[in-house]
Amino acid sequence: MSKWRPVTSGVPQGLVLGLALFNIFVGNMDSRIKCTLSKFANNTKLCGGVDTLEGRYAIQRDLERLERWARANRMKVNKAKCKVLHVGRCNPKHNYRLGGEWIESSPEEKDQGVLMKSST
Repeated sequence: MSKWRPVTSGVPQGLVLGLALFNIFVGNMDSRIKCTLSKFANNTKLCGGVDTLEGRYAIQRDLERLERWARANRMKVNKAKCKVLHVGRCNPKHNYRLGGEWIESSPEEKDQGVLMKSST
């Protein structure tokens, strides 16, 4: 049997396993999601076309699905960090809700070091 030893490296034990388990845990987040869902580290992005009213409804339904998934899995969504970025010249700029709260619209957002701006 091995004995306990102090960790002398700068990498905490279980770090690789922790990331793998997290990916397994959030792996079913996108089940039944109709729009494009991107997951990277602790960020999740939902994207969809709103050139039709059905597109707007699809985004809202998927936001509701994500809220239910988070509640069922006892995860908290930081709604203060949730933003809507309206892209495109003819974007109707619909408003969306997450868990009964309106999501703030933003003229620009930084995504993985790239500044994304809405077109006006």
